[in-house]
Amino acid sequence: MSPLSKNDLQRIFEKLDKNGDGLVSLEELNWLLERIGVLQFSLEELESLVGKPCLNFDEFLFFYDSISNPKIEAAAGCEEIEEEEELIIHGDEDSDLAKAFKVFDLNGDGFISCEELQSVLARLGLWDESSGKDCRTMICFYDTNLDGMVDFEEFKNMMLHTIS
Repeated sequence: MSPLSKNDLQRIFEKLDKNGDGLVSLEELNWLLERIGVLQFSLEELESLVGKPCLNFDEFLFFYDSISNPKIEAAAGCEEIEEEEELIIHGDEDSDLAKAFKVFDLNGDGFISCEELQSVLARLGLWDESSGKDCRTMICFYDTNLDGMVDFEEFKNMMLHTIS
């Protein structure tokens, strides 16, 4: 999962909180997870994971951190830590990164183009023409072979660099 700023997460939270009560329901959270295609949970699994029927913004931030940073899960004392560490040791970290990469690689050609990045950001409610975000600049920052796109290795380096 691509790391997002607190402002980006605030905007996502506000868009998910359709009734404006300051809480995101598990249904709304699950809708987001399914839409971005990164994680698939049943509502029962999600409630078991989260431990409550809805999240305030701080809990939403913690949830985001826990699914995007395994170190926080360890600090939280999750039961599946040992299994997750085994999976990471055996290469599932690349598998998770590959799944995240596929979310952005809309045409499946093995590259993330500026158009694909913009499309995914728009789908998540993070793209706004007036915000001045420039996908080319974002791509160029991690495009080490200067082909104008991000391939999986560049994506992997970006994700591992951002997490550490």
